Formats: sequence, structure tokens, C-alpha cells
Amino acid sequence: MSTYVDIHIIQNLPPSCVNRDDSGSPKSAVYGGVRRLRVSSQSWKRATRLYFNDLLDAKDVGVRTKRVVEVLAERITEDAPELAGDAVTLAEGVFKAARIKLSPPRGKKDAPQESGYLLFLSTSQIARLAELAIASARDGETLDAKTVKKIFKEAHAVDIALFGRMVADDTDLNVDAACQVAHAISTHAAENEYDFFTAVDDDKSRSEEEDAGAGMMGTVEFSSATMYRYATVNLDMLVENLGDGDAALRALEVFIKGFCLSMPTGKQNTFANRTLPEAVVVSVRDDQPVSLVGAFEKPIRTNEADGYLARSAEALAEHARAIEDSYGLKPLASFVVALKGGGVLAPEGPDAPAPLGERVSFADLPDRVREAVAPRVGREERA
Repeated sequence: MSTYVDIHIIQNLPPSCVNRDDSGSPKSAVYGGVRRLRVSSQSWKRATRLYFNDLLDAKDVGVRTKRVVEVLAERITEDAPELAGDAVTLAEGVFKAARIKLSPPRGKKDAPQESGYLLFLSTSQIARLAELAIASARDGETLDAKTVKKIFKEAHAVDIALFGRMVADDTDLNVDAACQVAHAISTHAAENEYDFFTAVDDDKSRSEEEDAGAGMMGTVEFSSATMYRYATVNLDMLVENLGDGDAALRALEVFIKGFCLSMPTGKQNTFANRTLPEAVVVSVRDDQPVSLVGAFEKPIRTNEADGYLARSAEALAEHARAIEDSYGLKPLASFVVALKGGGVLAPEGPDAPAPLGERVSFADLPDRVREAVAPRVGREERA
């Protein structure tokens, strides 16, 4: 059986606009018949990937760009300065051997060609492709397409192994994502609001003869909500993508930290909306991933005495227990990190309902999850 690690998060977002649509409005979705605030999965995956830079060495993080020729040419020049004049041509030859189509960038004369889409490469893959191009140039030999493709399929970066890679020109170079991330939605109905702002012209305001009114004015759309966030990692696929059990366990630890602590950066200077989760539930399963978003199909309602956080945590706990009772899908292990409002997820006392998991500190969470899944990784490798 496969091993899945589900991550459920209840998190408060104060007035903010972390993820906006083409009109500048905070993204939204209708769920349960009401409008909810939404943060797209792409937005939070991007924030998680950026957080990896603080947790991993540069060699373990990938580069996603259309400027693949330029990136590879720079590495060729760095490793073989005598080939600097031919670096762009050599780099183009590598991608053509991999059957990746290139074209001149729009509006940029004499610039290196680009791929028609964002291409995800690990630092190790770039280094090995550069080494191959240099060797072929020095030996005067033609690049072997099979060898080039082999490099594309090995030594994946952590973010490529987690989030996958799609190569439209050759599906053989695709990497199936080991991780799925849901769009975060508010647990309750949420409406957008408008902030009307003005900016004073400092020099004009010092003049006694001029009108000291606003130098400019405008509006910023924002919203606030308590969000439910969910992601799941297929540990077996992560091991397959990275080719090593220990590397997969390290990647899982990094993902848990990055997904829980990251925040999309939209309008962050305007709203300073950086918060931490109110509650985190991590479950290890051997049946299937299970999202608990159904807990909020009926939007959470509140009054002046209660906020949304505690009631959202209560609904999450009730829904999780209902799934266990009705379907018999019980996690192999589960861990809860909770602030005061999330205590309902791991209640204490003789009459308290069953906790969703063992209550731990966030500092201990990645290690505890690793301890729970490590024997299963070892079992798969022995098999």
C-alpha cells in the first residue's frame, strides 16, 4: 500500500490581498452556495518553493524559467571560460537534442532563444548538461539524445520531485508530482471590501500658497477570513522521484515546514498580513488522501462573542471523526499542533471526544512525522 501524508491547516488571514485575479480583486470561489475568499494552489506552492531557499542548499532547489538557454550557457561559460563564445550555441544544441522547441524572445534582438513554456530544471541537471555540452565541444562529437534525456530524468531537485514537471514537447521528460495542494478557501462566507487611500505631496504640502490636498488617490480591494488549507504527499512517489529514501524523508520534513510557515507575498507591504496557522493536523495514511473541506460546506457562522477560528476547528474535528466512524478510514498516525482555539482538535479529560492526533509542538512535528513514516520507506526499499 502507498503511504500518504495529509496536512490540514486552519489559518486566520487579516485584511489582505495575498492572491488577486486579473482585475486586482482577491480571488474567490462559490462553495456551499456562498462566496468564499480563495488563495490558489499555485500561489501557495510558489510561496512554499521560495521558503525552501531558507531550508535547503541551492543544489537541492530547482530553477523554473523560459530562459533555459541563457541559464545553461552561463554554466558552460563558468565551467569552461574558453568556450564562452560558443556557450549559447552549445546550450541550444542540448535542448534541441532533448526535442525541446526554442524560439527567439519577443522584442529582444540578439538575445538567446527561449523555450515556449516555463521549464523546471534542477541545479544538478544544469551542471550535468553543461558538462556534457563541454565534453562534446572539446571532443568534436555530436550530442547523444539518449544521454541528454537520461540527465533530464535523474537528480531531480526537491521542488521538482514534489510539484512535478510538464514538458509539452516530450512527455517522456515529465515528472509526476508527489504532492497535491488544494486551493485554500475561507471556512465562512467572505466579502471583498475597498480601501480608499490618498497620498500627500510632501513638497506641495509645505507651500502656504498651494492646496495641500492629496497628490494622488485610489482604491485597493481586500478581504479577511479564516482559511482551510490542505495538501497531501504521496511518499512512495516522492521516493521514486528522488531515488533515495533518506532524501525523500528530508524533502517531506522541508515541505511540512515550508507549507505551514509560508505566505504568498501579494500586497504584503500594504497589509503586513503574515500570520501563522491556528491549527495544523498531519495524518499518515495507507488508504487514500482525505481532504476535510467538507467540514465547511455549510459555512461557519459566528457572533460578536465568538470568532471563526474556534468554530472552524470544531467543525474540522467533527467532520474528521464522522469520516472515521462512517468509512473506517483511520490514519496510521496523526499529530496536532494547536493554539488555544485549536484545542478542540486534541481535547483532554475523561469525557472528552477522541483527539484527532497526538498534540506536539511545531518544532517537533517534522521529526515525529518522519519517525512515523520512516519504517514504511525502509519496507518499500527492502521490497
